[in-house]
Amino acid sequence: MQLNSEIFNSPALQYVVGNAEYAMGLNEIKPMKIFDNRVVDFLSELSKMLMKSNRMYSDVITFGYWCRRASVINESRKYEGELRLGKGVAFHIAPSNVPVNFAYSLVSGLLAGNANVVRIPSKDFPQVNIICDVVRELLDEKFSDLAPYILLVRYGHEKAITDAFSSLCSVRVIWGGDATIKNIRESELHARANEITFADRHSLAVIDADEYLKIEDKERVAQEFYNDTYFSDQNACTSPVIIIWLGKDKNKAKTEFWRHAHDLVKEKYELAPVQTVGKLTELFITATNIDVKRVKDNITDVDELIYRIEVKDLSRVIQHKYNSGFFFEYNADDLSEILPLCTENCQTITYCGISKEVIENFIVNSAPRGVDRVVPMGKSMDFSLIWDGHDLIREMSRNVTII
Repeated sequence: MQLNSEIFNSPALQYVVGNAEYAMGLNEIKPMKIFDNRVVDFLSELSKMLMKSNRMYSDVITFGYWCRRASVINESRKYEGELRLGKGVAFHIAPSNVPVNFAYSLVSGLLAGNANVVRIPSKDFPQVNIICDVVRELLDEKFSDLAPYILLVRYGHEKAITDAFSSLCSVRVIWGGDATIKNIRESELHARANEITFADRHSLAVIDADEYLKIEDKERVAQEFYNDTYFSDQNACTSPVIIIWLGKDKNKAKTEFWRHAHDLVKEKYELAPVQTVGKLTELFITATNIDVKRVKDNITDVDELIYRIEVKDLSRVIQHKYNSGFFFEYNADDLSEILPLCTENCQTITYCGISKEVIENFIVNSAPRGVDRVVPMGKSMDFSLIWDGHDLIREMSRNVTII
């Protein structure tokens, strides 16, 4: 353990919550049962503190709301009758571009009964600092017994540090795409450890034009669309990059939809010059490979906030997905036309003006290789302990059989 002692005390490793002593003692920590009362109490206090004082960050509020006692207990009912303990140590690699994801991953590991090491984003997100400060305060005061179970760390691309934490963990959780997964997998796990990976994915939105036009509160729909897309700069895998339009009165619906969306984006979103250049560059690259047309509508083309790109063929669109308000649009006569998008890399379908039964019939009858979630517009980023088809509690814990 001398090597790990040197690594865990390395100046390259920053402990945002926890310390090197806890890191070196990870293998001595007892696993907890799933949904342990201590963890539920901790999350309840965390929820109250976050929701009381951080109204300006809706993603922090959403996380705090998810951690409510009633919410967690409701989740625990899905596992009633199972005797499950944590696997030991869970090592989480959080994505660098979604501020609050690290917190959901941590909570999943805690509820599954594990001690947790979470590599948090290196970028200085205010939301990350807010959550870490409250976690640290709770562990220093009311919940000191849980302190060894929570290590929140920052470090660069030092493989030796990833090697050390990987050698200790019983489950490794990697968020962040194909390249990140490939790099992290160069660090070996022990023979009984398992790995949960969240690779590059894409998502889409389906809107029935005729039903959308019947909705009175179109500002609400615009806000829901904004939450799914601009709130994460379309960097989240859950963010739709393609809008599929069904129904007859598509042109009228598009005019209304994008007018309301543009009003909201103009009010709330700040577009950096580098993002504008990036969108324009990607449009040119896309146009050299597939037949596309940027829509001119006197609404979205007055500035660079929204790029609407009309396509007639869905087979190669995903290769050119981008962010910062870069949307492909496709006119469909039937939902079955989206099948080329529903590959194993397709994560979420958000819908507006369509019954979930219609989409369920499509899933059952077409049996796509992908699509793990189908949610109403505005709900794409709502976290669940079943994510990307992974049951995080069951995959991060072990079932003890007693006969």
